[in-house]
Amino acid sequence: MKKLAIALAAACCLALSSCSFVGHNTHNTNLNNTSVVLQQKNYHVVKTVEGESKQTYVFGIGGLSGKSLGDDAVREMYRSANLTGSQAIINETVVYHTSLYPFWYKKKAVATGLVVEFDK
Repeated sequence: MKKLAIALAAACCLALSSCSFVGHNTHNTNLNNTSVVLQQKNYHVVKTVEGESKQTYVFGIGGLSGKSLGDDAVREMYRSANLTGSQAIINETVVYHTSLYPFWYKKKAVATGLVVEFDK
């Protein structure tokens, strides 16, 4: 009876546990076609912006591709930036988080960037 209780406790522990992975995508993948050259000190950093996108998979089914996950996070970042006039986003980075559970897993992409404004 004691062995059965230990086996049930171990099975419950495994069923309720999770694992997580993080990956970074630091190459410059802009959704806009603006080219920004920052050779002179004619700008200042206004703020840091962030966008997030999530997908859930059950038994490996669900969500869209990993590329769309990152693109949605970048799109959300641009939406939350509320760019005006001579502002641009630089240093875009997308970080991917994956959380694994027994029968399902979640993927999350978080895009961050700096908003700079050019002096007139």
